[in-house]
Amino acid sequence: MATTSTRSATRPATAKPKSGRTSRMFKILFVIVAIAAASIGATMFYYEKTGLGLANAEGPEALPAAKALPLPSPIFTPLEPFTVTLRSEHTQRILYVAITLRMTDETSRRLVNEFMPEVRDRVLRKLAEQQPDVVQTPEGRQALVQSLSAALQEPYLPHNKGPDITSVLFTAFVVQ
Repeated sequence: MATTSTRSATRPATAKPKSGRTSRMFKILFVIVAIAAASIGATMFYYEKTGLGLANAEGPEALPAAKALPLPSPIFTPLEPFTVTLRSEHTQRILYVAITLRMTDETSRRLVNEFMPEVRDRVLRKLAEQQPDVVQTPEGRQALVQSLSAALQEPYLPHNKGPDITSVLFTAFVVQ
């Protein structure tokens, strides 16, 4: 029996595990990790609910965006070329213009085609008003585009709405 008492007396105090202190530290560590995980989870849930999540992020962590709808094909309607005599104080000059209209929808194209004689008349009237020196400048051409666009978007009777024309494009423009 003497040998057993000497063994227990020679053991260091640290060799014996203290289960109460160690398990308490593991419990505290577990609670801290659980709180952090719950906080991260709640934050992610909030961001996804409010639309601030990774779908709106940029960079490599961003989620792939939803596939964009294909853009509609542009709708162009070419008009037959116009030849107009421009009168200035001293000379007469000729303006040759080919115009293409860009529209937003098929309804506008049908409306322009249906009222083509009136469309051509409106264009001819606007072209005949031009001065040769002014229409040859970039500013003069831009003013002509705006004037033609406004004139062509006016309603054609009996319709109460004109066509939606987004652009008036010159495909030929010659002043002689």
